[in-house]
Amino acid sequence: MGGFASARPAYAAVVVLLALLGAASSCGYQIAGRANALPDTIGVIAIPPFKNETVEFKVEQHLTRAVTREFISRTRYRVVADEALGDAVLTGAVVNVLVFPAVFDPQTGRATSISTITQIRVLLRDRKTGEVLYENPNLEHRERYEVSTDPNSYFEERESALMRTSEAAARNLVSAVLEKF
Repeated sequence: MGGFASARPAYAAVVVLLALLGAASSCGYQIAGRANALPDTIGVIAIPPFKNETVEFKVEQHLTRAVTREFISRTRYRVVADEALGDAVLTGAVVNVLVFPAVFDPQTGRATSISTITQIRVLLRDRKTGEVLYENPNLEHRERYEVSTDPNSYFEERESALMRTSEAAARNLVSAVLEKF
């Protein structure tokens, strides 16, 4: 009987937790990242290449590829590049890429950490009705990466940092589109 008495608090906690989860789900709450605010009429999303309005080489290519991969891996939508084949069209442009040193090595004076801010203009429109399903003229993503201060072992980190930034920005963008943030 001592085992049952000691299990009562745990059992009660499980019952309370299940009741709270049931109440939350009946009130319309959803687990973050699982909502989909797009209409049921959308089955195919066209993602033409994003535009690059910056001097940063290939940033739009990395971002377009990352957004396409993110939609394919996280959603039920079929993704195409041709706008004429989509139920909805996602257009985007990289409008600014800011790169600046964040932390310096006090002995060498070289930057050890670089911060980036990528600003994207994005619009998702229903191709048939013209209705704007999602729009953000200034979606911003911030990223920080480390660089070596040793000139002999210095590895150009910029390209891989752009790829990582694009992947993280794509995750944020797809979440924003799906959840209408």
